[in-house]
Amino acid sequence: MSSSIKIVAGNASRPLAEAIAAYLELPLAKCMVRRFADMEIFVELQENVRGEDVFIVQSTSFPANDHLMELLIMIDAARRSSARRITAVIPYFGYARQDRRTSGRTPISAKLVANLITEAGADRVLTLDLHAGQIQGFFDIPTDNLFAAPVMVRDIKERMPSEDLMVVSPDVGGVVRARVVAKRIDAPLAIVDKRRERPGESEVMNIIGDVRGRSCILVDDIVDSGGTLVNAAEALLNAGAKDVSAYITHGVLSGGAVSRIAASRMKELVITDSIQPTQAVKLARNIRVMSIAPLLGEAIGRTATEASVSTLFD
Repeated sequence: MSSSIKIVAGNASRPLAEAIAAYLELPLAKCMVRRFADMEIFVELQENVRGEDVFIVQSTSFPANDHLMELLIMIDAARRSSARRITAVIPYFGYARQDRRTSGRTPISAKLVANLITEAGADRVLTLDLHAGQIQGFFDIPTDNLFAAPVMVRDIKERMPSEDLMVVSPDVGGVVRARVVAKRIDAPLAIVDKRRERPGESEVMNIIGDVRGRSCILVDDIVDSGGTLVNAAEALLNAGAKDVSAYITHGVLSGGAVSRIAASRMKELVITDSIQPTQAVKLARNIRVMSIAPLLGEAIGRTATEASVSTLFD
């Protein structure tokens, strides 16, 4: 890989950035990120990036605002250091769930964040499994949205028998994503239809598809509180599923999500390291972390050499 590439790590994604750099057989660029007493962020690139192709790896995960601000300042530091091109590599793009107005007098925060990244000086963006694909259009710079599906499919084929598998979307909105995985492993598709009959009453889970005797695999982009996932797994088991696993790209896992999943009847939750796993996640009995460093590393290498990124998913 060309030495003109510089991989810079933010605090949110340092282990992932180190793995990406190792995949590309490059050293991680030296960068200092520190805070003043009032938590104001200061960034210093500690090696020359003039005329270089700089890739800044930073998820905007918890604490989202700190990590977003850190990303913006790192982009500005690279721009003012005369980098030839700056790519913001954002494995988990926070604020993506605010991609439209849900009621009057509310923001579209995903667009605001896209504007901030562009104005800070990024030339392009590389991200993974955006919550809504149309967010690519929020950026006025080239944006590549990678998919974790090939990594998931490879893992499923290596670890699970294929004869009784069924892929399940935990809601109607995720059908397209689940269908991609189902097609690649040649498995049928089911859907969990979630609805609340009356205000104040618990949600009713209706299963569209026959899951009896099947090993079900829930596929989605984000797991946050874990409530929907646990309820969907319970509904599938009550409908006769043999066991239930889940493959989710972004393990936000806020609040009591880890303990909720660990106490559930779910066989396994597999997440990627787009968000750095906490110690609780690492110790959970039924949560496993799968690395996306090779996928991101390959995409970065292709971007640097002006090769096709979309062919990664053909």
